[in-house]
Amino acid sequence: MSGTGVKVWDLFIRVFHWSLVILFVVTYFTGEEENTLHIYAGYAIGVLIVARFVWGFVGPKHAQFSDFVRRPSEVTGYMMAMLSGKAPHYDGHNPAGGYMVVALLTMIAVTTITGLKVYGEEGYGPLAGDMSVITVAYADADADADDDDEREGYENREEDEHESGEGESGEEFWEEIHEVAANITMLLIILHILGVIVSSRMHRENLVKAMITGVKEPLDKS
Repeated sequence: MSGTGVKVWDLFIRVFHWSLVILFVVTYFTGEEENTLHIYAGYAIGVLIVARFVWGFVGPKHAQFSDFVRRPSEVTGYMMAMLSGKAPHYDGHNPAGGYMVVALLTMIAVTTITGLKVYGEEGYGPLAGDMSVITVAYADADADADDDDEREGYENREEDEHESGEGESGEEFWEEIHEVAANITMLLIILHILGVIVSSRMHRENLVKAMITGVKEPLDKS
């Protein structure tokens, strides 16, 4: 890397990165309330993840997956060199950092999808159940009932089973996965921050500043 720095991160990557940081913090710490802010921040994260996936194929060199998704042997070799303090420098993501990016994107996507499933089990959002199917099922049940009393009893029984059975268990199932995925993502974020600190010190460059300006510059030696 030259003494004047190297242009690495394009505007989209920088906006994506810091927007995702803010939105994930918002969703993580508003998850218990399941309020409107949590829901719409989750939608925004979903849009960002899809856009990043597309940008990983059509964006500039260092934004593309092909630039930083490397063979496992390269990652292992880099980690070993890192332990010895002799890890090679990369303008873009190093092999370990590249795998972390993929892991983070994957877990954030899982967290978002499972969040949509939870919301859908409550009858809202794009993954909500098809209410027309339920309507048809109740209509058929009405036609088969012999009299008004039997019809009312059937409807009440089905409603009770739906509310206390499948619907509730489905929502709890997806909610558990959603919470676990969010916590795993937070753990990965902590590891990512530690990796940035170690890499910045090892290669004497300010990676946080680089994600703001888009330019990797060497730290002053003073």
